Parts: sequence; structure tokens; C-alpha cells
Amino acid sequence: MEGRVLTGVHFMEGDVAIAEGALAAGCNFFAGYPITPATEVAERMALRMPKVGGVFIQMEDEIASIVAIIGASWAGAKSMTATSGPGFSLMMENIGLAIMMETPCVIADIQRAGPSTGLPTLWAQADIMQAKWGSHGDYEIIALAPSSVQECFDLTIEAFNYAEEYRIPVFIMSDAIIGHMTEKVVIPKEEDIKLVERKRPSKPPEDYFPYLADESLIPEMAIAGTGYKAHTTGLTHDERGYDAMNGEAHKKLIERICNKIKKNAEKITKIEEIDTDNADIVFVSYGVSARLIYPVFERLKNEGVKAGFLRLITVWPFPEKKITELSSKCGAFLVCELNNRQIYYEVERCNKGGAKMGFVGHPGGGLPTMQEIYEKAKQLLK
Repeated sequence: MEGRVLTGVHFMEGDVAIAEGALAAGCNFFAGYPITPATEVAERMALRMPKVGGVFIQMEDEIASIVAIIGASWAGAKSMTATSGPGFSLMMENIGLAIMMETPCVIADIQRAGPSTGLPTLWAQADIMQAKWGSHGDYEIIALAPSSVQECFDLTIEAFNYAEEYRIPVFIMSDAIIGHMTEKVVIPKEEDIKLVERKRPSKPPEDYFPYLADESLIPEMAIAGTGYKAHTTGLTHDERGYDAMNGEAHKKLIERICNKIKKNAEKITKIEEIDTDNADIVFVSYGVSARLIYPVFERLKNEGVKAGFLRLITVWPFPEKKITELSSKCGAFLVCELNNRQIYYEVERCNKGGAKMGFVGHPGGGLPTMQEIYEKAKQLLK
């Protein structure tokens, strides 16, 4: 049987690195449907899963794919799917189900330009708000945005760890450029990879309630077939998992589901922060767009500008405390992303200090030039 962790130095594309990160994290069930530009994740999983004792299933569509990984998770698997915009839209109803059932799983969205079929072979970062608000109701999610192929590997492991720790679906918000880019990836030894396992029941079956949580707000999770009875539903439910059709029960449940992420937001949120203290201008970006910022950032620094850079590694939860703090210390924010101001509006919302706001972006299929970013920065510095 082939090794699950391919320790060593590799030259691979982003989609393949996501698949390898999933395998290194212990993923043993993948269900998906081919869609550009995410197909290579499924292809790699189809090749590797049988060699490591896992299960790969090509489903009939994206709706079946998300349902399959929810079921597999309840059967004890570390499960994953991968898709792009139209498939992501199809999954939204059952992502809501996974949130309500508190099901650990990972969804990789290799973003392309939309709406609808859009530009299947070209890139965008236009699903960022859909990741946060795509399903109905109130909930919190975790979404990570890799800016390199190495991060595709590393953050996929992180996504599985968050999914298991917080009993929640976790999104990897990549894009067609990073997904199809080929770069050096260093895969550590298996024993050096830190993995988080889900909380198993500490009580005997007769005393176990599937949605009874302690001060962590995260219930222990029984696995089907291990002697524990677990009733789970998308309906509002009590600690036993039974339907509870009243406002009081709903308020109690939804506040716990939201607060298990909110109370840990600062622990979850990861950013790359460079020279932001008292900066004249702070660039805010994430994913592939962030790669456009570094040369402009260095050019301005060489000109004597006090420039800072805040790269969002975790997009959700959003680092609102950090943005608010910086807004009273910096002169301006310049947000760069491949959509029409999705994260820009989040930065604007948290800008309590009155910093100037600027935006450079593209709705998809193209990239702002570094000269455009530089010129916009110079305008904000006037």
C-alpha cells in the first residue's frame, strides 16, 4: 500500500497539493463531481485513495457529493469534496444541513468567474461572501484562502483540524490560478504533522446526548456503529437531537452554534502582518490577489513610504478587531481582490478610525496590473 504522506520536496500544482494535504490530514472519504477548475483535486484523490485504504466516489452531481460526505463523517470518516462556483451554489442547502447537524467536513472551492456558468477556465475570488452567507439562517463558518501551492497543502491540513475541533464544515477558498499553478511544496514527515481528532463520547451510551455541550460549546460526537445512539436532524433540536419546535430552543441552539466559533475567533484567525504599525497605507488582500501586492509594497517602501500589508489567511472569521485597531493608526486601506468589493465592504465596516478607503479589483478572468495598484496607492497617499 502506498504511503499516505508523501514526505519530501515536490513540484506540484495547487489542486494536487490540496488533495495531498487532505490525505496527510487523514482524509479517507472523498465524494465529488468533475468541474473546472477543481477537477484535478478529484483526479488526484481517485488515483491515491485506493492506494491508502480510502474511498473515492464520483457522484452524479454536487448535491449528492455534499450529502455523501456528511453521511461519511457521521460514519466516522474524515471527509471532503471539491468544487467550483456553480457546484458550490448547488451545495449550499446541504452545507446548511451540515452546520445544523454540526458535521465536520471540508469543502474546497476552486473559484472561477460567475455568476452562472461564467468563465469555467478562468479565475475569480467572487465566492467569498457566498461562503459566509450562502445558506439561509444564522451561522458562523471557517474559510481559509491559500496564496501559494505550499499553502494549499498546509491549509488543507488546517481545515481538517478546524473541522474536527469545532464540528463544522470548513472551506478552502482557492482559485483557478493557485489551483493550476505549479510550485515547490515541502511535505513534512508524517510524525511531524499535527492532527486534531474529534471529541469522542466520555459517557457510556445510556448517558450520552449527541448535542449536549460543555463550556467549550462543542458537543462530543458518537460514531455510527459504535454502540451509541445518535439522532440528528436539520430541524431545530434539543440536546438529545430530537425536534424542538419553539423559539426558545432555536435561540439556544443557534447561539451555541455561532458562539463556538465567535468565542474562538481570535484563536482561529490567521493573518500575515507586515509593517502595519502607524503605516501611511495598509494593503489588505488574500489568496492569489495578495501575490500582486508584494512588488508594489516593496516599491513604495523603497520610495520612503510607510507601507503596511495585511494578508488574510483566514477570511472567515474576519479579523475585524485587527482592522478596527489599524484604522485608527494608519492613513488608508487599499483592498485588492478579484471581485467587486466583497472583502472591501468588510474592511469598510470595521474602519472605525476614519482611514481612507481604496479598492483595486477585477470581477474575474483578469488581474489588476501592479501599475494600477501602485497608482491607486499613490492617489490615497495624497
